[in-house]
Amino acid sequence: MLKRYEMKNVPLAKVVCCLLVLLFFCLLRTERLLAWPVSGTDSQGLAYVIEQRPQRVVCLVPEISEILFALGAGDALVGITEHTVAPAAAARKKVVGGFFAPGIEEIEALKPDLIFAADLHGAVRDHFQGKCRLLTLNVTGIDGAMARIELLGRIFGREEAARGIVAENRELLDLIARKVAGIPAEKRQRTVRLMGGDSLMVPGDDSFQNDFIRAAGAIPPRFGENGKIISISPEEWRQFDPQVVYGCGDGKPAILESAGVREVSALQNDRYFSFPCDFTCRSGVNVGNFVAWLAARIYSDEFADPGRQVRPDQLFSAKEVAIDLPYVRRARVVESSIRDFKNRTLLVDFKSPQAILSTLEGPRSGVASVGNHYYPAPAWGLGHDEGVEAMRRRTCAVLGQAPEDTSLLFTGADMKNLAVSRQDFKEMTVYALVTAGVTSNAVRMGHDTGNFYEPGTINVLLLTNMQLSPRAMTRAMISVTEGKTAALAELDIRSSYSPNLPATGTGTDNILVVQGEGQAIDNAGGHTKMGELIARAAYEGVLEAVARQNGITRERTIPARLAERHISLWELLPDELEGCNLSRAAAIAEVEKLLVDSRYAGFMAAALAASDAEQAGLLTDLRAFGDWGRMVSSSLGQTADDEWQHRFAAGDLPPVLALALEALINGVCAAEESPAAPDKERPALFSNPTF
Repeated sequence: MLKRYEMKNVPLAKVVCCLLVLLFFCLLRTERLLAWPVSGTDSQGLAYVIEQRPQRVVCLVPEISEILFALGAGDALVGITEHTVAPAAAARKKVVGGFFAPGIEEIEALKPDLIFAADLHGAVRDHFQGKCRLLTLNVTGIDGAMARIELLGRIFGREEAARGIVAENRELLDLIARKVAGIPAEKRQRTVRLMGGDSLMVPGDDSFQNDFIRAAGAIPPRFGENGKIISISPEEWRQFDPQVVYGCGDGKPAILESAGVREVSALQNDRYFSFPCDFTCRSGVNVGNFVAWLAARIYSDEFADPGRQVRPDQLFSAKEVAIDLPYVRRARVVESSIRDFKNRTLLVDFKSPQAILSTLEGPRSGVASVGNHYYPAPAWGLGHDEGVEAMRRRTCAVLGQAPEDTSLLFTGADMKNLAVSRQDFKEMTVYALVTAGVTSNAVRMGHDTGNFYEPGTINVLLLTNMQLSPRAMTRAMISVTEGKTAALAELDIRSSYSPNLPATGTGTDNILVVQGEGQAIDNAGGHTKMGELIARAAYEGVLEAVARQNGITRERTIPARLAERHISLWELLPDELEGCNLSRAAAIAEVEKLLVDSRYAGFMAAALAASDAEQAGLLTDLRAFGDWGRMVSSSLGQTADDEWQHRFAAGDLPPVLALALEALINGVCAAEESPAAPDKERPALFSNPTF
């Protein structure tokens, strides 16, 4: 009776509202249920039926891992390969080895209900066939790449997210198609993607990489052979006579300097371009971004011509940023279109004009707004000829800001990855608004050479709730810089130009300090509380911004840290390993497994730190480390001292890293002849002292 009485007294509107909410969730659940089963035939010709959302997924294909993270399905991933480094959440996933030779035992331990594999993972398919669902989802073109994103959206119940990713890519591809449409046929550039460093290897005719070239408005080669990678002769190379050659990674491949290769038009006219490998080699979530970037490099003159712009400069949207300071009227990230590409700007407006100190513009007064403006990669080359002042005026015009009272920094780090770092102590508040990217032009100041200028990479806007004197503003610059450098040291960021040395910053860092309002502060040095808060805000902001932009965290794998040092066993080791019953590929696969084992990863992490100390002159006697290396090697394969093989030529690696990697290689080679005991019986890599 009580329940009946209560129901009578519930307002009708409330009952209807509850029923509508219940109906909504029922419909949502029904929609989710209708997403399954998902069925089809994979690239191996095998039929599959997926009855429900996979819960424990091991993904051996980095571009598929990146798609799952982008879809918001990263929670289903329990295992990835060492080649998946972004986003930062990847660092928290179990690494099962390298792409070329993942560990079967490591995969099995994760008890997956679905494994995404590539064609080359035959051993994985043979082992798990009948035990676990396996899917191979190859693509040969852009349409296939978009269809795969939509399929993965259905499999993981993220259809709307998948549609959004595809729509964003399609919009950018359509924009590039419109921009290159007016380029006459005789000016279309013959373009080839170089796949090898020591030989002429290119994508096959059916590769998605040639589809990228076509989408960029250029002409790919046709060598009459399909496949992901094919070899061609110097004669075929010269007959195609590329006008543009591009590759991935750092530096120009050695093959391009050889006789019979360097004579083509592209190399004679200095038209070799390098892009991040994550863009060039993967047909995933960045297809549109890479095609736009490629087209802008190939047709830089055409894209810089205002007469060829296909849509007007305009504002799109604004998203508020919370900054709780009395003199800040408003802060937001504004999205705009400038020269056809989407730009994003952090803008902070003040209630009354402020004095500022900027490493880009120097000291200024009467500033009503400060900001940090992101130019996307395709637009990087379009503003270089203008100069900073012209870039600033163009940007202010689009944003509706007056140049005379607006101070901006410029960056190639996306404002979507902005870090807002706040530090407080009693009545003091400090904000550091940070964008950061460290994978392309990190430097070690005092060692590396400076040769050029481009927009900032690590940019920091500093605001406090105090009034900083000119002296304090200047000193704040040092506190920000020291906080930034401390963050880079803890992340083990390497110089892009001297990768065996730690970076102290990037070559294009900028800082903007706002004077602020409130209690007067005359010192912001390291011994002051204000200096501490400033450095800590910069430190935390850089850590977060680097994780957002580059996916780099302290937790990343040892293979990732070796790659950042440009260390690749595939490039350093000869085809035949002396005194080893394993093939080169098998030995490298075994070492890759060790490097994601916490025991041997710890040994290698110590080697990386010791190598830095040795190169700085702080470690001059390597005998103790050599003894440790021999102990590690013996723990794997009972390696005798007289059987130790030097695997690297002098100068290939810093001495400590050569010793550490030789310990692992010699150990796995010896293990084939004298197998090590089971893990529980292996000798300890070092003893734990008792106190």
